[in-house]
Amino acid sequence: MIPVKAVACVARLAIVSFISLTIAMAQTQSAAGSIGPAPSSRILPPSKTYVFPAEKYIYSVQWRFFTAGTSTVTIQRSGSGEHVTATADSAGFTDKIFRVHDIFDAEIDPRTFCTQQVSKHSEEGPRRRESNVVLNYSRLKSEVNVKDLKSSETRHNEFDIPACVTDVITGFSYVGSLPLAPGFSQTFPVNDNGRTTDVMIRVEGRERVKGPAGEFQTLRVMAEPLSGPMKGKGVLWAWYTDDVRRVPVQMKSKLGFTTLLFQLQRIEPASSEK
Repeated sequence: MIPVKAVACVARLAIVSFISLTIAMAQTQSAAGSIGPAPSSRILPPSKTYVFPAEKYIYSVQWRFFTAGTSTVTIQRSGSGEHVTATADSAGFTDKIFRVHDIFDAEIDPRTFCTQQVSKHSEEGPRRRESNVVLNYSRLKSEVNVKDLKSSETRHNEFDIPACVTDVITGFSYVGSLPLAPGFSQTFPVNDNGRTTDVMIRVEGRERVKGPAGEFQTLRVMAEPLSGPMKGKGVLWAWYTDDVRRVPVQMKSKLGFTTLLFQLQRIEPASSEK
């Protein structure tokens, strides 16, 4: 029988793709405070030629021989900003023993790629929670409000943040905006649940990938945490199309004995306004 703890890990990681490993990193950090950014850790603003995609990506999530769930990421214009919505739903055997239905929304400043606000609705097993995180850059603080939908209990926390951060969902789009090429590397701050962790990426090389959505020439990008309890314990790879679109067609994460495979199923257009 599949251990429930492992299924829970699969379900949470299914929230989305490239920076999903940082969810586990942030959740295992001490509640005493955040880990400050490394001196070279920063978010680079998008180039003048970069165009945010108006698309919806649909992924399957596999664990060993099981289909653990499905995940979607939608990027679309919202007023003067960009809005990112992600969903995660358990499926098959996983759904029967640990049901997951998560919705994630983030507001992004397209001029800087800084995340402004994140909201989450989480249904994971017996838990029902809603949370909202405001990245208050004028105070260099994240303002976190969480509500337990079953008990109505609420809590408020604040954590230090750098001058600009991305989040665990928008992070994979941020990586796609960078000048990726074999040998390229960068370190940047990722925020989840108010806490910030530094992640280093490195382009390992080019590789041809075949999946449900087709066959693609890709750039293989490796990501790993540089700080916190997960340092040296988890690695994640993402395969981006080697063209101007930089579509993440496949992701693979390894955390301890758990390996997850995300594969792009299809791409749908997103509306131009939320």
